[in-house]
Amino acid sequence: MSKLRFGIMSTGNIARQFIEGINGGAQRSVAAAVGSRSIESAQAFAEKYGIATPHGSYDDLINDPGVDAIYNALPNSYHKEWTLKALAAGKHVLCEKPMGMNAAEVQEMFDAAKQADRVLIEAFMYRTHPQTKAVIAKVREGAIGEVKLIRTTFCYRTEKINGNTRFDQSLGGGAIMDIGCYCIDFARQITGEDPTTIQATGRLHDSTDGGAIDVSASGVLGYPSGIVSTFTCAMDTQASNLAQICGTTGYIEVPVPWKPSAGMASWTLRTMTKPRQDGVPDEVGAVEQTFSDEVGKPLYALEADAFAQAVLDGAEPFMSPADSIGNAKVIDEMLRQVGVSW
Repeated sequence: MSKLRFGIMSTGNIARQFIEGINGGAQRSVAAAVGSRSIESAQAFAEKYGIATPHGSYDDLINDPGVDAIYNALPNSYHKEWTLKALAAGKHVLCEKPMGMNAAEVQEMFDAAKQADRVLIEAFMYRTHPQTKAVIAKVREGAIGEVKLIRTTFCYRTEKINGNTRFDQSLGGGAIMDIGCYCIDFARQITGEDPTTIQATGRLHDSTDGGAIDVSASGVLGYPSGIVSTFTCAMDTQASNLAQICGTTGYIEVPVPWKPSAGMASWTLRTMTKPRQDGVPDEVGAVEQTFSDEVGKPLYALEADAFAQAVLDGAEPFMSPADSIGNAKVIDEMLRQVGVSW
C-alpha cells in the first residue's frame, strides 16, 4: 500500500500533535521530513519523532524531492505565503485552520491549487473522526426531526500570554481564529448553507504586538432554512465545550466534539416528551440513546490518512474549498463587528 510522504512545516505544538498522530496509527501517511527556521530545531524534532530528514529552512523543505505533501502548521499569518510556495513547488498541502487571514487569501490559495493541479485541504481534523460522521448521518436521517437550533461552545483559559501566538495580532491571533472557527464550521456541516445574518460581540485584549485581539466572542448566525446557530469561544474562560443539535422531535448532544477520543467516543440522542396540553398520554415519554464510536487510532492519524486518500486515491476531500471560503467570510464579518482588523 502506497504512503503519502509528509513534510512537516514547523516544530510547534500542533506539528507535534500531528506527528504523534502519524506515528501512533496512520496507515497511508509517513513523516518524511521536517522544516524549521533553524537546523538545530529541526534536528531535535526529527530525532525525537523519528523523522529521517531535517531541514533548516522552509524553502529546503518544500524543495525536498522525498516529500509529496506539506503539512503547514505555521502561525495563521504565514499560511498563505508558504502554502502558495509549496503549491508552486509541486507539493500538495494540508494547511492548518484557519486557512487564511481572510476570505480573499483563502480564495487565492485554492485558485493556486487548481492551477497547480495539487490537493489543498484545510485541516479541520475533527471532521475525519467517525463520531462527527455518525452525528451528521443521524441528523440527515431525521432522527431529531427538523433542525431548528445549533448550540456550541469552545473555551479554555490560558495563563501563558507572552510568546503565545494566539495573543499576537500580527500572527492572526484571537479566539475566533483559533477556536470559534470550529463552531462556525460545525454549523456549516449541519446546515449545508451560508448564513444570511451574522451577529457578533466580544471582548478585546491588548495584543503582544501592540494591536488588539478578541479574547472572547459570541455569535448568532441565521441560515436560509431558518436554522439558528449560537456559539461562544474564549481563551480566558472555562466552559463545557459541548455541541447540541436541536430539532422538532429531539436533540443530539456531543460532549467532546472538537477533539474526540482515540478510544471510545460517545454522544447522546434524546427524543422529548410532548407537552401535556398536546393531549399526549402520560406513558409516552422521552427516549434516550447513547452511541459510541470506537476508533483505535489518534485523531491526527485519521486526518493524515484522510488527506492521503484524497491525494493517492482521488477520494472526496473531507473539507471542500466552498466550505473553507464560506467559513472565512463568516470569520471576516465577525471580526469586523467585534473590532479586530489586520
